[in-house]
Amino acid sequence: MAQAVEPARTVILTVDDDPGVSRAVARDLRRRYGRSYRIVRAESGESALQALRELKLRGDLVAVILADFRMPRMNGIEFLEQALDVYPGARRVLLTAYADTDAAIDAINVVDLDHYLLKPWDPPEEKLYPVVDDLLTAWRHSDHRPVPSIKVVGHRWSARSSQVREFLARNQVPYRWYSSDTPEGRRLLEAAGQDGQRLPLVVTADGTPLVEPETPELAARVGLATTPAADFYDLVVVGGGPAGLGAAVYGASEGLRTVLVERSATGGQAGQSSRIENYLGFPDGVSGGQLTERARRQAAKFGAEILTAREVTGLEVCGAARTVRFSDGSAVAAHSVLLATGVSYRQLPAPGADDLTGCGVFYGSALTEAPACEGQDVYIVGGANSAGQAAMFLARGAKSVTLLVRGPSLEASMSYYLIQQIREAPNITVRTGTVVAEAHGSGRLEQLTLHDVAAGRSERVDAQWMFVFIGAAPLTDWLDGTVLRDERGFLLTGPDLTADGRPPAGWELDRPPYHLETNVPGVFVAGDVRAESAKRVASAVGEGAMAVMLVHRYLEQS
Repeated sequence: MAQAVEPARTVILTVDDDPGVSRAVARDLRRRYGRSYRIVRAESGESALQALRELKLRGDLVAVILADFRMPRMNGIEFLEQALDVYPGARRVLLTAYADTDAAIDAINVVDLDHYLLKPWDPPEEKLYPVVDDLLTAWRHSDHRPVPSIKVVGHRWSARSSQVREFLARNQVPYRWYSSDTPEGRRLLEAAGQDGQRLPLVVTADGTPLVEPETPELAARVGLATTPAADFYDLVVVGGGPAGLGAAVYGASEGLRTVLVERSATGGQAGQSSRIENYLGFPDGVSGGQLTERARRQAAKFGAEILTAREVTGLEVCGAARTVRFSDGSAVAAHSVLLATGVSYRQLPAPGADDLTGCGVFYGSALTEAPACEGQDVYIVGGANSAGQAAMFLARGAKSVTLLVRGPSLEASMSYYLIQQIREAPNITVRTGTVVAEAHGSGRLEQLTLHDVAAGRSERVDAQWMFVFIGAAPLTDWLDGTVLRDERGFLLTGPDLTADGRPPAGWELDRPPYHLETNVPGVFVAGDVRAESAKRVASAVGEGAMAVMLVHRYLEQS
């Protein structure tokens, strides 16, 4: 679970190279404002700037900055000029001697100075506090609202930046996005000592900068659980889609020590859906993200562990134990395992598409990218429900949405209610019998070559946004040699293993495999990865629940 970050008090910063004066200013400020504000003092412009950068990375607010004018190496005006880049909303005060008042007046134009204060300021009740009170009041009435604690600085057409945003969004981790060419993006890059050549930059809640972080590191640093709390469980669920989450809820609620392992984000393909309207109990529809978050909270409430960013690479049978191995060499074992890895969208075979993935070509990320598509022409490749749901969602803001379907119609692969909605949408066009032959662009998608299969004609169209929802590829190569699969890679269970009336090779029990059990006793399958499954959210959840019932039966007889 994410650790709670204690909210920091807003900062008043003071800098003076004279230690005695610096302590006196800080002392007077603490006496008046110490209960409501954090007083930070520095004795040089350089150290004060470093303090401001650290505060910026942590997401702290700075209300007032007081700087002495006469400081060596960097005077007060030079310091405030640089501080303005880090905290443009902070109120600025210059501490000056009477002889420096002309410089202070000039600073009003240079650094938009709010006030200059003559030294000495005794008594502070008359000369210091009224000034600071007014500045704090003005600051509180300005737009100084804090942004979410995690910040991401990246480039609009950076594939890795897109992946990081998608990962955080799908895992319900709040963040604030800054383009690297905006003033705030540049401030964060400078505060982290970066020039913007390596992106994205992720600044965590505690102010730690992560440059081009790998997914496991990112998950751990933003508070997602990545390491199992125990070495042995009753049930390990591999995959966090509807089937896996359903199994985690039912397994944990029925007393099984359950851990769910997900390589990317819970929800699977369903979690990326903008609107599911045919799921039982939600007559007004529910987004995949909402359904996923409720299921994840429900599983956690019953005590299931949920691990994120853990890639499973192997399954071993060790006597009565079933061991799941991770890509980093570690492992977790259990009495039973449920494989609910789902399927992934197939990669578009068109030349140029791979190079532009994340730079205009996206796989199932319509929710994250939708705001940038406002008023744009959008292409969607695919003819199943996921493509239809994305089309309806993007059509709310896009200028036009063109659905590219290889088959002759939508009826064979899309639910009736979605087909009706698409037909009624004025800015959605369906082009059947059409495939993407090539994607063009330098650094980002610029054009597509579309091929009409029946007519044998090709045309080139301008395109900056293409979302791909084609086919279903089970990621089961890591099970080769252990769990039996069909010719397409889907996992065989129950009756499919005994079609000839005989148990599968190596089966030593005096009973046939249970309905959702593989050729390895105690290893079950649920959801889209199972051969001949229904490929619907409701059926996946049902199979997850049924699998837990069979796990109980297996454990009772073991």
